[in-house]
Amino acid sequence: MTTFGIIGAGNIGSQVARAVIALGHDVVIANSRGPETLSALVAELGPSARAATAREAAAAGDVVVVTVPFGRFREVPVEPLAGKIVLDTNNYYWERDGRFEELDRGEATTSGLLQAHLPDSKVVKAFNHIAAADITTDGSPSGTPGRRALAVSSDHPDAVAFAADLYDRIGFDTVDVSPLSESWRVERDRPAYVVKQDKAELEANLAKAPRTV
Repeated sequence: MTTFGIIGAGNIGSQVARAVIALGHDVVIANSRGPETLSALVAELGPSARAATAREAAAAGDVVVVTVPFGRFREVPVEPLAGKIVLDTNNYYWERDGRFEELDRGEATTSGLLQAHLPDSKVVKAFNHIAAADITTDGSPSGTPGRRALAVSSDHPDAVAFAADLYDRIGFDTVDVSPLSESWRVERDRPAYVVKQDKAELEANLAKAPRTV
């Protein structure tokens, strides 16, 4: 059993919580408003979940999911995530996050910026290009024809392996688009973004992605 710290209790964070609890794991989940605001969600998730602060969730998790608005990524606690795999679901919406010129110019990636903020963590891009509701409803057993595929990207092979295994257990095939410098291929407005696609289709969409949009 793994304890997942989840920093961000919105649509993606709550769905990942449901998915990993269904696999038998524990969840410590946080939002920006405080643990007391998560009582209804924790009651729904059941005894395998508890609410905490972001720092507490970071410290408690064996693996931590960061799923906050991208513009606030520098608020993610650093020290308690050292040495841990960090699943990064973030996407850049300049309308919400403000402008990041290095992203607009195609000189950086969202997950690369988080990795720079967390230099001693193992950041892996995951769950960023799937609608939240599909995480718990669109999976299928391994070997199912047309099984949906999701991308991962990281500079750390063990983080890729962990995310791929988690995808498989939830019901998805994996396409590895490492290293992290290539993770722009699955970012917002590219062909692979929030599209239902099998492994071959995802590989094709990643290959034809433009560097800037």
